[in-house]
Amino acid sequence: MLEEVERWLDARSWPAADRPVQHLLSAKHATGQSVSVVLPALDEEATVGDIVSVIRRELVLGVPLVDEIVVVDSGSSDRTSEVAAAAGARVVHRDAILPRIPAVPGKGEVLWRSLLVTGGDIVCFVDADLRQFSADFVSGIVGPLLTDPDVHLVKAMYDRPLAGAAGQGGRVTELMARPLLNMHWPQLAGFVQPLGGEYAARRSLLERLPFPVGYGVELGMLVDALHLVGLDALAQVDVGVRVHRHQDGRALGRMAAAIYRTAQLRLARGHLVRPALTQFERGVDGFEPRTYAVDTEERPPMTEIAEYAARKVA
Repeated sequence: MLEEVERWLDARSWPAADRPVQHLLSAKHATGQSVSVVLPALDEEATVGDIVSVIRRELVLGVPLVDEIVVVDSGSSDRTSEVAAAAGARVVHRDAILPRIPAVPGKGEVLWRSLLVTGGDIVCFVDADLRQFSADFVSGIVGPLLTDPDVHLVKAMYDRPLAGAAGQGGRVTELMARPLLNMHWPQLAGFVQPLGGEYAARRSLLERLPFPVGYGVELGMLVDALHLVGLDALAQVDVGVRVHRHQDGRALGRMAAAIYRTAQLRLARGHLVRPALTQFERGVDGFEPRTYAVDTEERPPMTEIAEYAARKVA
């Protein structure tokens, strides 16, 4: 590991308990910063309500740290929207945001569009499939942004158990993202959960970043933020344990392909690789190929969108 990264780990990695919520509230009042929490959601009626309820009870009604909770529904076929609204979130449908640009499937697409329907100076993203959710997932990663003006993006770090085994989750991280980062962007080798869906950032940074529309959004954001604001502006906070729904092996393969493609674009823009992934399933006549397109589209920095610029002027 680079000496620079070892120093960064000492200076920019903290446990959530380092910043008590009352201390964060004082910092929020002193700086006048507002906080938005965004949950991208697709068919998450089983979990989204509990997450929204915890945030609202502890960080809106309890200690008023969060100014708005927004669930962006990307086309759920279940009761995700109804459950989220009943729990106290403002629900916005992906296709209703910036309708002149047709939406495409993907998590990054939802996160990008969320910048147009939130107002916080700090935007905190939380995946909607978390179980045993703790408010530390929000207060922990928002904390450094409220208390340290030199920090611009904070990732959550945590244990990820799989089938009861500690440390066995995060398979795409260990098999794809971590090797890529260590080899090509070694300054980012200190991030424990580089692909984690829980992170917070200043709007002033997010609006200048391109957003890969699919699963590559977290890796792309880390790499681009490193180049834009530097390693010392990035940080991570330990929030304990993350329990969520795990994907099957084929879905993980598609995620890994999208992440590799995101990395490849940043390593050599203009060098085209085949943006497809073929996997195999056993059928009645043996193994049958299934080919999937790999996410290659990226949305431009939000500052380049006329509607966003007009909103800021207004």
